[in-house]
Amino acid sequence: MKTQANARATTQDGPFYRGLIARVAALDDGNILRVAFFGLLLGTASVLYVDYRELTANEGSALSSPMQPILPPASDGPSQGPMPNVTTGPDVLEQPLEITLGTGGQLMLTGTVDLGSAERFATEIAARGEYVQTVVLDSPGGSVVDALAIGSLIHEKGLATKVAAGSLCASSCPIIFASGATRIASNEAAIGVHQIYAAALAGDPQNALRVAGAAMSNAQTTTATIISHLTETGVDPALWLHALETPPDRLYYFTPEEMQRLRLVTEFSD
Repeated sequence: MKTQANARATTQDGPFYRGLIARVAALDDGNILRVAFFGLLLGTASVLYVDYRELTANEGSALSSPMQPILPPASDGPSQGPMPNVTTGPDVLEQPLEITLGTGGQLMLTGTVDLGSAERFATEIAARGEYVQTVVLDSPGGSVVDALAIGSLIHEKGLATKVAAGSLCASSCPIIFASGATRIASNEAAIGVHQIYAAALAGDPQNALRVAGAAMSNAQTTTATIISHLTETGVDPALWLHALETPPDRLYYFTPEEMQRLRLVTEFSD
């Protein structure tokens, strides 16, 4: 059986990864994880490669500030889906993740997945777990470790996940969304991914190469965990190939057709 994932990425005249995606589409599903790891190795190497001379000349200024979660608008690649209309304000999305109880068994997660989000989420579930049925997401992503921990708890509890019309679920947020026993999304929801990046490569420029190497190793380990998590929750792990080919300052938005084909969405709300 051939996978239909990444069916739109069929040309060889774009970036190297577009060619890689085309070759992956021809593989059996049983080989998808092996290809993903190969793509990861190349992707993380290109993202985290550090030019020592440039770092020395600039006294490490390029590494002095951590990158922030991306806010829309995003990708302009040739295989990109239409830019969704995100109605949530950037000022709301930039705030640390706010966890609030809504009506009808809904738990609202709004804002950036900051360090410690998973612990706060676990505390809320422990206190109100019998009431919570659906986790509603509106987030530009953030900490991948926290997103995985939140997703694992959602999967363990058998909760549903939802992204409403005009809401954003980007970067690490789709990991959380993919964890739902039922995954509900509007056709007007903005769901997208990009490459994992080092949140901060700060430090002495003399040690930049060592730091970058450690970051690349961590990225590979984290991506292995993501792929394993997607497989466990029933989502096609080929979904993450789009993350591998999309630079960390861009987003690849999924079309409703892709989300259905990749089993990311189990039910559309409108």
